[in-house]
Amino acid sequence: MKILKFGGTSVGSVESIRTLAGIVRSTLQEGQRVAVVTSAMGGITNCLLEMAAQAEAGSDFHVLLQKMEQRHLEVIKALIAVKRQNPVIMQLKIFMNELEDLLQGVKAVGELSARTQDSIVGYGELCSTFIVAQLLQQDHPDARFADARLWIKTDSAYGHARVNQELTDQLIRDAFRDNPAAVFCITGFVASNEKGQTTTLGRGGSDYTAALVGAAIEAEEIQIWTDVDGFMTADPRMVSKAFTLPEISYTEAMELTYFGAKVIYPPTMIPAFEKRIPIVIRNTFNPSFTGTVIREHAHRNGHLIRGISSISDVSLINLQGSGMVGRTGFSGRLFSLLAREGINIILITQASSEHSITLAVSPKDAANARRLIAAEFELELQTGKLEIPRVEDELSVLAVVGENMKHTSGVSGKLFNALGRNGVNVTAIAQGSSEYNISVVIRKNDLAKALNLVHEAFFLSRIKTLNVFYLGVGNIGKTLLRQVKDHEAYLLEHNALRINMVAITNTRQMLFREAGIPLQQWERLMQEGGEPADLEQFISRMKAMNLPNSVFIDNSASADVVNHYASLFAASISVVTCNKIGNSGSYEQYKAFKAAVKKHGVNFLYETNVGAGLPIIKTLQDLLVSGDKIMRIEAILSGTISFIFNEFKGDRRFYDVVKEARAKGYTEPDPRDDLSGLDFMRKMLILARDSGYGVEMEDVEIEPILPESCMQATSVDAFFETLLQEDAYFEELKQRAEREGKVLRYIGVLEDGKVSIRLQAIDDRHPFYALSGSDNIIAFTTNRYTACPLVVKGPGAGAEVTAAGVFADLVKCAN
Repeated sequence: MKILKFGGTSVGSVESIRTLAGIVRSTLQEGQRVAVVTSAMGGITNCLLEMAAQAEAGSDFHVLLQKMEQRHLEVIKALIAVKRQNPVIMQLKIFMNELEDLLQGVKAVGELSARTQDSIVGYGELCSTFIVAQLLQQDHPDARFADARLWIKTDSAYGHARVNQELTDQLIRDAFRDNPAAVFCITGFVASNEKGQTTTLGRGGSDYTAALVGAAIEAEEIQIWTDVDGFMTADPRMVSKAFTLPEISYTEAMELTYFGAKVIYPPTMIPAFEKRIPIVIRNTFNPSFTGTVIREHAHRNGHLIRGISSISDVSLINLQGSGMVGRTGFSGRLFSLLAREGINIILITQASSEHSITLAVSPKDAANARRLIAAEFELELQTGKLEIPRVEDELSVLAVVGENMKHTSGVSGKLFNALGRNGVNVTAIAQGSSEYNISVVIRKNDLAKALNLVHEAFFLSRIKTLNVFYLGVGNIGKTLLRQVKDHEAYLLEHNALRINMVAITNTRQMLFREAGIPLQQWERLMQEGGEPADLEQFISRMKAMNLPNSVFIDNSASADVVNHYASLFAASISVVTCNKIGNSGSYEQYKAFKAAVKKHGVNFLYETNVGAGLPIIKTLQDLLVSGDKIMRIEAILSGTISFIFNEFKGDRRFYDVVKEARAKGYTEPDPRDDLSGLDFMRKMLILARDSGYGVEMEDVEIEPILPESCMQATSVDAFFETLLQEDAYFEELKQRAEREGKVLRYIGVLEDGKVSIRLQAIDDRHPFYALSGSDNIIAFTTNRYTACPLVVKGPGAGAEVTAAGVFADLVKCAN
């Protein structure tokens, strides 16, 4: 025997009821005996309560009554054969007349008792179940309407009646024994007391009816047909990657439902638990899906936990003071007080010193609870033995649940690491000795972020998602977007990494899509759906979205963007940048960034600040972290200047080489921007600071390459004219070097905390002698690399290599 219970959405429309009949038909065709329990049609219970309230207030309730009748008539006319409709419609009319009489009585006396309200709301189940029974009877003559009020006997606690288990079991068993072929269609939710008066079983009452019937006859299985696929690893409304659990244990189901999983109401499961009857959660709107089985012992699922649940809105009451320490009966007074007043305690945590107790309650109870506690412990408050109770609002509870957690190390560490590295602060923690549940209280606006973080940590640890906010789509920016697009499949397969491009902006437009911007279409989408760019708004929305594993990529050269770095770090957002201004500004700013990164546990990666795609910063950091000491750094860190002096040889004029460099796109539109050495100086400054020296820009000794006359030229054309006029100056430098068997190189040097950049003539013993093209090169002389410096050499400019360097830093954020 299987018990099939269908909830309100499963009987909410003509189509859903038709599906219900198909499910029952299929089960019967499998040779199974079946009993069906149904709820009221979706929305009808609320409609009945509203009619009752209208009647009590003396208002007209007939409009709603007519709507209720019409909804049921539509089902009858659509699903019941015409020749069978009259008796069904007649019974519906009888129910409607009885209901109207009750409501008229309430209106006449102007009072709605709990007993009368139970009688009124019970008509939802009576109507829906009778119609379902008549529908099934068309194919199965043994289908019959069963009024649960004749079987389920309770006390007279109207609204949440307690069941007389022994009598109820006997009546149910007798009914099934006397009608072995019957397909009972049983009203959920309703019952009756010893006088035959209608009572109701409270929240989740129809599930409870199914469990009571199933337990009484020791059914093989109880199926709860609803509008979800079963228990999920997390709330799918907040965690898009949540998936259905094939099975869970009774204990896990109780824990998950207590902490917010609205699949089944916990007390309804108890009769089934006691008889060890499996409960299966199925989806009426996806009947082919197997759903979730709740059983005594569920198989291990390969994960440390079974699921994550939450309560979105709670308040904490903190009570502390010396008057609690060692005081026998203090907790008893506190909890008895709240129990008497009907205040439910969601979570409790107490310090081992007994100096404080923290309670989580519903926000609607917080103010009353605080007042009651203050009154109960007035003497202790007056004498200073207790502090005034404090209430914290706008909080949520997140709970990780699973039997696998018991005696398993690492669960708490994984939980708190996932939260901590993304800036989610834990206000309170509770864990029972059973180890089935670890609950943490966090800020309400962090709940969605925290659920996704914890879900990824426990269920999707093989695949990590970075949520990227992208600024700058110039030459480097566009190249990087192409590289990411081309490499998506490889990253997923080999690095278990998914890059979700949430937002892209340039100086004109910005585009936001939390689910991700398809990189093959970003330009079209930005043109069609972009909004006017606004840096302040872009940064604010990025922080407000509060997404896990957020990374901001700065492809600009803007000081305005750098000014937002500190606030991004404070919001637990990592920064990847090729913008040198941040690290080459004031040393105070540099130190502030480093301190913020350490404090908030985020990444600040800027490899491309110094050598484009060359691993210069990484090499320096690896040397330092391994205990080596930097004695000297020599570097050529400008691809433009490198090209110019590599080509300035033989009979070539300096003027011609600079012209060629500009024509090849190596220089800025005004070559003086490169030849001034300012960009080179910023790179050397960053190297010095990362080596541990507090160097400011004015401390750097820089020897200009160009004569003053060239720098003072009023235009680019004038600059080239002046450069040609100064040809003798450059020719003399070249010939002097060649006479000595040397070449000219513009080299930056860091030694003893001092930075200098000057034009040098070097011979073939120097590692920079054979440099060619636009390559950058850097030589580290350290305690370990003394006789032969550690040299890093390669392309130091160009969109491809710079974008690749930013890309590599982005991937590092996943680690």
